[in-house]
Amino acid sequence: MKTTILSTTLIVFFLGILLINMSSIQSGNVLNKVGFNIGDQAPEISLKKPDSTLLTLSSFKGNYVILDFWASWCGPCRRENPNKVVTYNMFKDKKFKNGKKLVMFSVSLDRNYESWTSAIKTDNLFWENHVSDLLAWQSVAARAFAVNSIPANFVLNDEGIIIAKNLRGEDLNNKLTEFLEVK
Repeated sequence: MKTTILSTTLIVFFLGILLINMSSIQSGNVLNKVGFNIGDQAPEISLKKPDSTLLTLSSFKGNYVILDFWASWCGPCRRENPNKVVTYNMFKDKKFKNGKKLVMFSVSLDRNYESWTSAIKTDNLFWENHVSDLLAWQSVAARAFAVNSIPANFVLNDEGIIIAKNLRGEDLNNKLTEFLEVK
């Protein structure tokens, strides 16, 4: 009798868990794994800005984010910077799905503070979300996103899910346009 009650209780328990999981899947509330591939939840980044204040990537959840990896010493990065400025200007005041905005979050793989901050000014990277740990390729952010060449970027949706990566110029603009709010 006790065995039957225990077996029945376990069956009901596991059926309950199964129903909860099925309900979550049907409602779209599936937890994404943390990673660096399209469809993954973006890993957390918590690094210092030039003024030494701490900035976290998760503080922009609810917005679309271009997570940009670059460095002052990187020629291709510096040549791409004018395109990033154009893209940011094009989309910074637009409404994205769910009424959200676009945020640029730039991670520098520099080692030298003066070179990093000088390049921000010289290249007119006027958004305020610049961070670095000044560890170059050993940067915790570069390691979390498996960045082994720059420039590199990741586009995150309002829930922090990676929806695109390593897009530049018109390809990046076209991808962002897909997520604009339709009026």
